[in-house]
Amino acid sequence: MIPSSTPPRLILASSSAYRRELLARLQLPFEAIAPNIDEAPLPGEAPQDTALRLAREKAAAVAARAPGALVIGSDQVATLDGMQIGKPGDHARALAQLQLMRGRRVVFHTALCLWDSRAPDPARAVQLDNVQVFVDFRDLPDAELDAYLRIEQPYDCAGSAKNEGLGIALLERIVSDDPTALTGLPLVALTGMLRRAGVSFFGL
Repeated sequence: MIPSSTPPRLILASSSAYRRELLARLQLPFEAIAPNIDEAPLPGEAPQDTALRLAREKAAAVAARAPGALVIGSDQVATLDGMQIGKPGDHARALAQLQLMRGRRVVFHTALCLWDSRAPDPARAVQLDNVQVFVDFRDLPDAELDAYLRIEQPYDCAGSAKNEGLGIALLERIVSDDPTALTGLPLVALTGMLRRAGVSFFGL
């Protein structure tokens, strides 16, 4: 924990509107800065390793431009049978994803990094965690999957479904220690990291 008389500058290393909305729940002042890094997985890289590496790289990229700040990086990788499921980008790919996942369990790895650029020792500057969410998809017909996609158009979401919206109707079960992890920013884990970095809540 780094003692300070004033609250540290808090930065979310993300351009994601979903992550901004989640972080705003904590009622802490923060900025959002896009990290602008290459998010492609490395050859042979395990899904959880991809998520952890990218969360750290996002935080590091922004921390390098913001001395003295606390920087939050997060990344999510969805997997089915150990294979990565990315953001579909369009309707056809999204429908193919949902067809593949129906009646199946998908694992979402949501990695979180808090980079404290105030720390004099780089080894102590980084807190890193991977929060897993297990999601069972309902076995629904093509017509329902297609109709859902046309209504919500979740083409920027890994797994092609917004659980915080109508996409919840596609799901049978969600199993996780952190309900916000599936949306993209694990707030239970993050508040623990922030407390360890000396951030106070409730105006105290």
